[in-house]
Amino acid sequence: MMIEVAEPRDFPAILRMNREWEHFLSPLDETRLSWLHEMAAYHRVIRHHDQAVAFLLAFAPNCAYDSSNYRWFDRRYDDFVYIDRVVVSDAVQGQGAGRLLYQDLMDWARAKGWHRVCCEFDLEPPNERSRHFHESFGFEQQAVQSDPNTGKKVGLQQCRLTG
Repeated sequence: MMIEVAEPRDFPAILRMNREWEHFLSPLDETRLSWLHEMAAYHRVIRHHDQAVAFLLAFAPNCAYDSSNYRWFDRRYDDFVYIDRVVVSDAVQGQGAGRLLYQDLMDWARAKGWHRVCCEFDLEPPNERSRHFHESFGFEQQAVQSDPNTGKKVGLQQCRLTG
C-alpha cells in the first residue's frame, strides 16, 4: 500500500468509498468533491494495485469550507489541521490503512509547524470503532455539537502534536 496525493482520476473510487460509509459521513458528489479537493490542505489516497482503496481529506485554518464542525475549530484555533473525512474501503479494512493515513497526516502537520489535529466522530448514533481508533492516537473531546438537519450528535476531537 502506497500513500499518494489524490488526483481527479481517483474521484470515482473516492465517491464510491464515500457512498459505502455515507451513514457516518456527509454525502458527496463529483462537483462538491472537486471543490473540496481544490481547497484541501491535505488530500491523500492509499493505492493498492493502482486502485485508490482509502483516502483522507483535511483542511487548514481560514479556508472557505462550509462544514459547521470545521467552522467550530476555525473560530477557536489558528494552528490546526481538520480531518473532514477518512474512508477505508471494505477491501482493505483491518489492514492498517487508516492508521497509515493518520500517521502520514500527523507527520505532515508537524512538518508544517501545526500543533493540533482536529476531527469529529458520531456520538449519536454511536461510532464505537471510530471512538476507539481516535483514542488510540490521543484525541480528546473538546465539545459536542448537534446537527439539526440529521439529528446526529458529534464529538469534536483534538489531538495535540508534539515534536
